[in-house]
Amino acid sequence: VQLQASGGGLVQAGGSLRLSCAASGLTFSNYVMGWFRQAPGKEHEFVAAIMWSGGIKYYTDSVKGRFTISRDNAKNTADLQMNSLKPEDTAVYYCAAASSTRYFDPRNYNYWGQGTQVTVSS
Repeated sequence: VQLQASGGGLVQAGGSLRLSCAASGLTFSNYVMGWFRQAPGKEHEFVAAIMWSGGIKYYTDSVKGRFTISRDNAKNTADLQMNSLKPEDTAVYYCAAASSTRYFDPRNYNYWGQGTQVTVSS
């Protein structure tokens, strides 16, 4: 199983980035897909998750209204559109796949991507 995250970069506050996660080696539609982030010195923080068919999505409060998670089960991809970025969004972002519905707990994710750096300058 491989999850490949891409799309990170350096952006000014108020800007946008789109992260993409390409999955292979698993039956993608059987997994909840999540995005987490980790800032220096901090633990993994749940950002967003999307259920198997894409009809149900969850977000942490700090990104609601700014971030949108989506998935394409035909292409085995899960994306995170990030708008109105803030300096506090700076972190390494990870995509992950879970066979459990406990989407907010990183311990319940079976597979992880390598992470992509997002830096938001003020």
